[in-house]
Amino acid sequence: MKTLSIAIIGAGLGGIAAAIELKKAGHEDITILEKASDVGGVWRDNTYPGAACDVPSPFYSYSFEPNPRWPRRFSQQPAILDYISDVADTYDVRRHIRFGVEVTAATFDEARGHWTLDLSTGDTLVADVLVPAVGQLSRPTTPPIPGRDTFAGESFHSARWDHDVELDGKRIAVIGTGASAIQFVPEIQPQAAHLEVYQRSAPYLLPRPDREFTELHHKIFKLLPATQLAERGTWYGLVEALSVAWVYSKPLAALIGRLSRAHMKRQAKAKPGLFEKVWPDYPIGCKRVLFSSDYIPALAQPNTELITTGIREITPNGIITTDRVEHPTDVIIWGTGFKATEFLAPMKITGLGGRDLHEQWADGASAYYGMTVTGFPNMLIMYGPNTNTGGGSIIYFLEVQAAYLREFVDAVAERGAPLTVKAIVERAYDQRIQDKLANSVWSQCTSWYRTASGRVTTNWPLLGIEYKREAKFDPADYQPVPAKKPV
Repeated sequence: MKTLSIAIIGAGLGGIAAAIELKKAGHEDITILEKASDVGGVWRDNTYPGAACDVPSPFYSYSFEPNPRWPRRFSQQPAILDYISDVADTYDVRRHIRFGVEVTAATFDEARGHWTLDLSTGDTLVADVLVPAVGQLSRPTTPPIPGRDTFAGESFHSARWDHDVELDGKRIAVIGTGASAIQFVPEIQPQAAHLEVYQRSAPYLLPRPDREFTELHHKIFKLLPATQLAERGTWYGLVEALSVAWVYSKPLAALIGRLSRAHMKRQAKAKPGLFEKVWPDYPIGCKRVLFSSDYIPALAQPNTELITTGIREITPNGIITTDRVEHPTDVIIWGTGFKATEFLAPMKITGLGGRDLHEQWADGASAYYGMTVTGFPNMLIMYGPNTNTGGGSIIYFLEVQAAYLREFVDAVAERGAPLTVKAIVERAYDQRIQDKLANSVWSQCTSWYRTASGRVTTNWPLLGIEYKREAKFDPADYQPVPAKKPV
């Protein structure tokens, strides 16, 4: 059996899961290339006030490494980053990581049957197997609003929070009302002299059943691991119920909608007219339902205004809305999300016959179970196309993908030749997934789940447990790539 060299791009939750699974199987020739200076991915980058996961921590963690000392049920960014760092240390992952190194391009060498990676250092790295693990939420995006670059005040994206900017007593504009904004708006609202939140599309909200885990909880979780397993199982069932609602049960979706309406209406009653602004105008589940018990109360405060009029332009002194009203502003915070559908960008990935991955994905990214792509041998993507979840924990999906990767690598080592997924297999899979998505709730509104053409490229259309059951490595789905003689 051939010993394989493996290059993993990214040291976030996906890259670490991949490395651990491979190491457990005896694969040690692993290099993880991380452009930042530490592990953590999105949990290293997103340090905005109030940053936390909207999946309960006992479920938003690796099944093989439960943490009995989570500080809260919905833990915040520092605790999650500490957990990721501890896991990397526990499983001896750090010695495989090269920090401060970005991959700019990767090319499959058909003559030698390996990948050559171009690095930001000017060096190259050769690897038998390529594992991009850069995630879907790593590249912030801001809309091309006219005059954006003329603004004279401070501005930054929530995923690149500038902690040196003084917010006390300032007129602050928050553009965007997604998952990040509903967390940081309540945190900065008391600091602002005036806070304006610009909303294009309102999110559905459910109560956030958060609580502190006390020392007693920690002792019980440690001494009786079954209690933490029960907590994990309970929350798995509850968040998976959201997926059941979106995929299989319109009555359950309607019930969740009624719960959301009652929660939001109750919280908005302090400010007349607020509920009419915050209540969404699209089917529930089309965008990710968010958990919050303090966002709407923050909007109801006297110093806060929710603006639903569109933005016409940004000037040096503020924002002009489409009704021609000018809003003087000192600080702009962009809560406008990520380039989620631009998978693996800005890397240039070149496969068999010189094919360019991004050209192949011009109409929207696709991959077999979100992991392998025809014509790109020995490349397996973590958190790739159509592997996001509309209700559960992405770590659950990452563990399934890591197990698939391990079997894939074992098969490559056994055959001694690169493997590529058969075109007919990938096409049939993609057609089935897109047929399901075309009739799903995710096709009924504009969201970061979809490309400009309307193709849903991020979400898995079924339940998490169905992904785990289906995404099993089968050698019959792949064909070896014979070495091509140099011309």
